[in-house]
Amino acid sequence: MEYGLIGRVLGHSYSKEIHEQIADYQYELKELEPSELDGFLSKRDFKAINVTIPYKQDVIPFLDFVDERAEKIGAVNTIVNRDGKLYGYNTDFDGMLALIRKIGIEAKGKKALILGTGGTAKTAHAVLEFLGAAEILHVSRKLSDVKINWMEEKGLTVPVTYQEAVSLHSDSEIIINTTPSGMYPEVTQKPIDLSRFPEMEGVLDVIYNPLRTNLILDAEELDIPAEGGLYMLAAQAVYACGHFLNREISTEEIDKAYQSVLDQKRNIVLCGMPSCGKTTIGNLLQERLQMPLIDTDAKIVERIGMEIAECAALCGETAFRDVESSIVQEAASEGGSIIATGGGVVLREENVRALKRNGVLVFIDRPLDLLQATADRPFSADPEALKKRYEERYDIYCYTADYRVDGSGSAEEVAGQILRMLNIETN
Repeated sequence: MEYGLIGRVLGHSYSKEIHEQIADYQYELKELEPSELDGFLSKRDFKAINVTIPYKQDVIPFLDFVDERAEKIGAVNTIVNRDGKLYGYNTDFDGMLALIRKIGIEAKGKKALILGTGGTAKTAHAVLEFLGAAEILHVSRKLSDVKINWMEEKGLTVPVTYQEAVSLHSDSEIIINTTPSGMYPEVTQKPIDLSRFPEMEGVLDVIYNPLRTNLILDAEELDIPAEGGLYMLAAQAVYACGHFLNREISTEEIDKAYQSVLDQKRNIVLCGMPSCGKTTIGNLLQERLQMPLIDTDAKIVERIGMEIAECAALCGETAFRDVESSIVQEAASEGGSIIATGGGVVLREENVRALKRNGVLVFIDRPLDLLQATADRPFSADPEALKKRYEERYDIYCYTADYRVDGSGSAEEVAGQILRMLNIETN
């Protein structure tokens, strides 16, 4: 291997896609057991590598030179082999700094909570310290007495518990999550309740799968600037590439790498009333973007072996919605698709949350007088029922959507609006 990533479990990694977007080299993912690390590093049979969990500290004894910042943090995520000597760097610092600057968080003079105590938490601490945060507290679920005594002897700040974070530090203004809480596949989890922090000004989550964790979605609902870890991942990869190839890095390169991987991993979710054109528009987007199209209504018919109107008549709306939610959860769990949803998908919060974790919800706002009632739509089979559903759902569509497009034009015009809103270029 010339260039690549080492770690213990790498199935979730996006690093290969990012590196091969920004540089002309093959980037490999190499999973290593702890017993294999010594042999791999001793051979030095690579040009440059990245390092991820759980080896960011374990690699340090094998290095001939450790950058001052990496040494201070106590973690290395980038190693370059120069004439047989190994040089270690920490580009996670640069990535997190880029992430904070992206969403415009002003850390100077602020009180911050870092959820977690591992290597990434140390990086977050170093970044906040660099930016002049007034107070930085780590939050941990449980620490052993031995570790607490060791930290006190070293003059380090002992982490507070989550209960203490809420009861004693509700005036915190920044939260950075470095724990795996909310990471795939445990996507319904979240580490802390943001509603208990009325002074909160910014929330970061280093998790990038899903793209938006429940913590980030909570922050957005509370109108708190927030961002998941994908931009940090892209930035640290671009900075690592700079070390690999010994060249300077620009913000434009980071933005390009981020947008490229976002376009690959993000779902485009089409929402709106029956007959607003979701499937037709979805087919147009599929053709232009070469992304798979998932039609949740078609998946329901395939699953239950009968048409939706028949299912609703035989089983009732609640049973139908249960099947729909199951389909939505499956469709939303993977990224890189166009998802055309049924008109009532937004009625259940768990559906909205599932779709938003890896996607953006686009409300196709087609006026009522342009919608059509048809017998195959059980909850809007006649004009009166259609009008009732429209009035019941319109505010929900507006509230839950990430983007709203004018659906009064042709399908081609609406598809064009969506591409422009999402900053997607097509040939």
